[in-house]
Amino acid sequence: MTVIVSDLTYVRVRQKWHYICVLVDLYNREIIGYSSGPNKTAELVQRAFSTVPYNLTRLKLFHTDRGSEFKNHLIDKALDTFGIKRSLSNKGTPYDNAVAEATFKTIKTELINGRVFEHQKELDLELFDYVNWYNKIRIHGSLGYLSPQEYKLSNL
Repeated sequence: MTVIVSDLTYVRVRQKWHYICVLVDLYNREIIGYSSGPNKTAELVQRAFSTVPYNLTRLKLFHTDRGSEFKNHLIDKALDTFGIKRSLSNKGTPYDNAVAEATFKTIKTELINGRVFEHQKELDLELFDYVNWYNKIRIHGSLGYLSPQEYKLSNL
């Protein structure tokens, strides 16, 4: 809960693109916040922050790419409210946000995998289940083959 990274990806809901936003704790790769919806906006990012079950004043740094959904007045105000500093990737350098990109590669492989969701509600429910599984059960090689929550508990 010191540095979190974030990004958005797209998923098909019927005939339209919808978006998923995740907030990932760099310490243990835990998805601490998430949201999905039909619009790629700052409100989607703000909703992801609203799902974080921890005290946001503990966060020190929020790192993202330079997308307008992250770099805007609404997100600036939220970060200022909780005393969180912003870090932005350099232009044209996706490796600066490698953990968020890798998390989405995993989500696309394990959850989305070419699926077309029938409704936003279906996507929301599937994402909720996936995040719980990802955080509590799925092992990560970078964490010594522990789940994010197991890793956090083993290092208290």
